[in-house]
Amino acid sequence: MTDGALDAGEGDGPGPGGVAPAATGVVPGSEGAALLQLRGLAKSFGPVRALAHVDLDVPAAQVTALAGDNGAGKSVLIKTISGLWEPDEGQILWEGRPVHLHGPKEAEMLGITTIYQDLALCDNLDIVQNMFLGHEPLRHGLLDETTMELAAKQTLEDLAVTTVRSIRQPVASLSGGQRQSVAVAKAVMSKAKLVIMDEPTAALGVSQTSMVLGLVRRLADQGVGVILVSHNLNDVFAVADRIAVLHLGRLVASGPAAEFDRQVVVDFMTTGASTRASVVVDHPGSLRD
Repeated sequence: MTDGALDAGEGDGPGPGGVAPAATGVVPGSEGAALLQLRGLAKSFGPVRALAHVDLDVPAAQVTALAGDNGAGKSVLIKTISGLWEPDEGQILWEGRPVHLHGPKEAEMLGITTIYQDLALCDNLDIVQNMFLGHEPLRHGLLDETTMELAAKQTLEDLAVTTVRSIRQPVASLSGGQRQSVAVAKAVMSKAKLVIMDEPTAALGVSQTSMVLGLVRRLADQGVGVILVSHNLNDVFAVADRIAVLHLGRLVASGPAAEFDRQVVVDFMTTGASTRASVVVDHPGSLRD
């Protein structure tokens, strides 16, 4: 663990089910309160430049939608933020402090949780066991099942997850939307301050999609920053406070969702530009070579 990562919030936050507070001087939901800042982030794989000097601010208590066509660099960007890959150039600032992430564990200790499409849940375990997996509390050398059940139940209630029959229900028996709910609750349980969700509504039906989007909105309302990666523009405009668009590894547009419409986003996704709106990137340096 690097000193930068340790300084940036290790040990902050309340107990299970709570939302960890932002660092001093950063008020969740306040204008200009950037939880995560990317400056000049670049990443290449051999001759292929996957990210080209990306500048992006992700505020606390807001949903930032990350849009882009296949190959735009969305997966590379979120894997860099989550510590899976180190950038070749640029800087990551967490709560205003530079950090150097050398693995997902370091990102998680800061409060950055990534929920990938496979959700990383264990089908053979129940909801409680999945939510506490790797962080089980002990009492007299044994699992403290009572504490685990109470904390899991309270976290699901705080997120308004009401569709599961029992918190002891095996994950294998859950629907896609319910599994997403468990993954999000697990992130909240780990005191996540930023939750990155990779295509959370892919392959879900209408009612399950609505449930997951409601969950995304409640996360932000509780003070958690959310990065929502999605190809579905209906989902994006349903919950996003801000929209950022990648095209061929470059951030070509970012700003409040109210400044975009669907056609403008499609323009930026497919060509990297749009003549239909005056949307500009927050940091013009994102477009430099």
